[in-house]
This record gives sequence, C-alpha cells and structure tokens, in this order.
Amino acid sequence: MENEIKKSNTKKEERKEVALKIMKQLDIFDPYIQGFEKNDEVCFFERYAGFWAWQDEDLQNKIKDLEEKYNCAVYAITHDYTGFGELYSFLIITEYKEEWDELLIEYSKGQYSAFAYVWNKSDNDLSEFGTILVDCLGGGIRRIG
Repeated sequence: MENEIKKSNTKKEERKEVALKIMKQLDIFDPYIQGFEKNDEVCFFERYAGFWAWQDEDLQNKIKDLEEKYNCAVYAITHDYTGFGELYSFLIITEYKEEWDELLIEYSKGQYSAFAYVWNKSDNDLSEFGTILVDCLGGGIRRIG
C-alpha cells in the first residue's frame, strides 16, 4: 500500500511540474504561479483579472471533486457568463502523460487552445471536457472561445 501512495504522489508532482510550465507559457502573473507552486493555490480569472479560488467555497469544492474523480491537476480557471449559463473552465493536466504535449497549443500570438473541464454552474448537465480558446494579457487569461 505504501508503494501505491508513493506512485500517486509522484504522479501528482509530475502533473504539477507540467502545470507550472504551462502557467509560465501563458505568462500568468508570477504571484499566482508562486501560489500554485508553493501552496497548491489555484487562481480563477474574470476578464483577465485574477482571484484566488479558495475565496469561493463552491469553486474550491469543485476543484477537489475534479482532481479526486479524474486524477488530474487544476492549474487555472476562467469564469464567464454566457447565454447558456454561468461557466467555469477548469484548465487541467490529465493523468495521461501521452496527452500532456496536447494540453496547450499556441493558436496565435498570445492565444492558446487549452484542454479544460467546463462546468456549467447554471445547468450541470451541460458540463463537459473539451478544448477552449484562451487569450493572455497582463498576467491574466480570458476564455474567448
């Protein structure tokens, strides 16, 4: 049993290293990267402005649920209101190493397609995994597609 725990911790650390690399590629504000690196704190962004996810109990619980259920690492979140609901897009590192090179792909300068779990808080049945388009500006990110 002890070996299983060690393997799991190693995988978590590997996912965290990939997440840190991606956060730097997205040019996320350095204090948010440091908070994630040192304390596993996740930031959520609304129109590029960043806030700590631990400030919202529902959001923090959702992060925990996703990470436990799918053995993934959430490293950033975008928050948007749309015509079909209130959306939180959880940018994640999956448990599958073979997918890691495809989790963030540069679309154009400052814009990336990123793998995410999109939680439709207004209608949970519309929540799903997929690729979103994010724009980077001033240390923050915003979902644009």
